[in-house]
This record gives sequence, C-alpha cells and structure tokens, in this order.
Amino acid sequence: MTAIGPGLTPAFAPERLCAASELQEKGKAVLFDVIHFREPARAFALRFEGRVVAYLNRCVHVPTELDWQPGEFLDADREFIICSIHGATYEPKSGRCVGGPCGGGRLKTIDVEERDGELWWQPSRDTRAVPRE
Repeated sequence: MTAIGPGLTPAFAPERLCAASELQEKGKAVLFDVIHFREPARAFALRFEGRVVAYLNRCVHVPTELDWQPGEFLDADREFIICSIHGATYEPKSGRCVGGPCGGGRLKTIDVEERDGELWWQPSRDTRAVPRE
C-alpha cells in the first residue's frame, strides 16, 4: 500500500473491485481497467489457494495480455497463470515466472484486500484508477 509519512495514510483511496463471492477458488478472474504509467491497461484478480491476488494483465516477455479467454488465466491443471501467446508460466501466489520466455521476471502486483464481503484494490503512484466521468 502506498503511504505518506509515518502515519501510513494511503496516498490514494482504495477502489472497490467486486463482491468477494464473485471470485471462486481457481476460477475465472475479475478484470478491471487501470491507468499504468499514464497509459490505459487491464488488470485482473483471482482467488488461488484461498487468497485473492491481483496483477497487471501483461506478460513479462512481451507486453501482451495473458488471458486466453476473458478472465481465463490458469493452465488446464489450474496450477499456474499462463500467457496465451507465449506460454510463459507464472506462480499465482507470487507472480514469479517459473517457465517459458519470461526470463525469471515477475508480474506487476496490485495490492488487493478482502474485507466485509468485498474486494478492494489499492491504487499506487504507478497504477491508478481510471478517472470517473
């Protein structure tokens, strides 16, 4: 979480993502739009081994979206996030590359929190919410 000063006050207000019940264990991810380094981008959140994780929807190898169908990121065995274009595989809990042409990189993490039956993501200096019109 991005913070200002010793009081750990968030620099950006958390953004509601969805109801926590929308994410099923190792199921379809929830997609959401962000602004990453002032450019529009997609992000995703999924539930893996009871924990919700969120990442920028961008392969480390070449900046292309990972999902092979909207919201579908996991391989056939539901164990790894896999890039549909290049076959790079990532560990869901850490975003760390574990195989393929991603050179040991890591997916860009987006902080997410589950509270009171809702999921919230935390914008940062680099990854912000899309401005509301």
